[in-house]
Amino acid sequence: MEDNQKYDLLKNIDTPRDLRKLSPSELPQLSQELRNYIIDTVRQTGGHLAPSLGVIELTIALHYIYNTPEDKLIWDVGHQAYGHKVLTGRREELKTNRQFKGLSGFCKRSESEYDAFGAGHASTSISAAVGFAAARELEDSDYRIVSVIGDGSFTGGLAYEGLNNVCNFKDKPFLVILNDNDMSISPNVGAMSNYFSKIFRSPKYQYYKNRIWDVLGYLPRGTNTFRRLGHKLIRPLKKLLAPTVVFEEFGLRYFGPVDGHNVNELLSTFRNIKDLKYPVLLHVKTTKGKGLAKAEPDPTSYHGISPVKPKEKEKTEEPPSKPRYCDIFGDIAQEVAEANEKVVYVTAAMKEGTGLAKFDNKYPGRLYDVGIAEGHAVTFSGGLAAEGYRPIVCIYSTFLQRAYDHIIHDIALQDFPVIFALDRAGLVGADGPTHHGVFDLSYLNTIPKMVIAAPRDGNELRNLLFTALDQTDNLFAIRYPKDSFVKFDKDANPDTLQIGSWDMVR
Repeated sequence: MEDNQKYDLLKNIDTPRDLRKLSPSELPQLSQELRNYIIDTVRQTGGHLAPSLGVIELTIALHYIYNTPEDKLIWDVGHQAYGHKVLTGRREELKTNRQFKGLSGFCKRSESEYDAFGAGHASTSISAAVGFAAARELEDSDYRIVSVIGDGSFTGGLAYEGLNNVCNFKDKPFLVILNDNDMSISPNVGAMSNYFSKIFRSPKYQYYKNRIWDVLGYLPRGTNTFRRLGHKLIRPLKKLLAPTVVFEEFGLRYFGPVDGHNVNELLSTFRNIKDLKYPVLLHVKTTKGKGLAKAEPDPTSYHGISPVKPKEKEKTEEPPSKPRYCDIFGDIAQEVAEANEKVVYVTAAMKEGTGLAKFDNKYPGRLYDVGIAEGHAVTFSGGLAAEGYRPIVCIYSTFLQRAYDHIIHDIALQDFPVIFALDRAGLVGADGPTHHGVFDLSYLNTIPKMVIAAPRDGNELRNLLFTALDQTDNLFAIRYPKDSFVKFDKDANPDTLQIGSWDMVR
């Protein structure tokens, strides 16, 4: 490790066992070293920076208190797990992050025994954790299970399908950590985001409940019996003081919010809840991009960054880079909207990634961001189409896989002429296999009345969108890569293409 003097504690940690040898008083220093190491490394390799910076203290506290890898730590969206990788024997390998034959940018079971479950997208951790709980019961084991899920992931229905089954495993420790940072990639949308804010703004119920809980814990004998009785006594208090605590209705005891950047508060909290024999949801409040001055006020821009070029290269004049398809899609989206007032756009928490942020600024009310809910995005578009609107669904190719049944059942079988704009089709590079858009040609080609098209440049992207809009007999999917294109004439007029035609270019 370069500059070892900057990492006096971190340089000696190769596994969580080494971490547990430190005293609690040393952990704030370790938190700063780990945060600095990730910043320094990701600036050189590129990668998801802001998400991991927000969970540094949480990551340290989890590995300090829980006996990983025997205890299962399941990350929802692995791009927040860089600190987890560093603490679990991959410190030096982080310098190869997202490179050929290097470290994956996400959790990967084949990479480490500490990666209990792989994840490149959101809302999976609770369902996976319930699966681990079922296996634990079948094996009659007693390991602990922890899933870390961001509040943005609660906009995905799979999270609730998992919660709905947590109550089936209620006699052993089961912890869900809600990492509440108000963000997924973009600021969170919808009722659940408002609900978490309501909890955070309504501390009275949690204060009184936690005080009663602490007092009952001081009783010398029968602590668990008294606490079970206390939980029943708290119910009337909940009705008087609390916002609707939906998690407790799912069978999880709610604790929090706690400060996700106070490592000692986290240690104390984990010690208190670690051995509780029922499911618990711990609400942890964090700041995405914590510790990086530019990232905290603008976490969206620092969600993922490109490598910093060496200084000697920065001085060399380079030809201007060509715009990517997603960069120009927002401009074309405006042209299409101007041409047809029935056109609306739908995306699943990817407004920036699909290039629609500038469209949203110019046409408020004609873009619907439904959160991390691809299936809902498609069926929602079917409802719009049923009333005569022309929805254009903008989703990364790999993420549309989640909505395959919705495309068939809710769109194709009802002959709705919904248009799908599939960004990141084909290979996407450093994000790796969880993000490669390599299946859409196969899975969309099986669907009746599905037209699949691929533009060769920006002009043809425009022409294909107008062509799709000009017909109502088919579903229409336009797939385009993450890469840049050769040509785009900003002031050109769109052409309507003959469906089924092609050009021979070589």
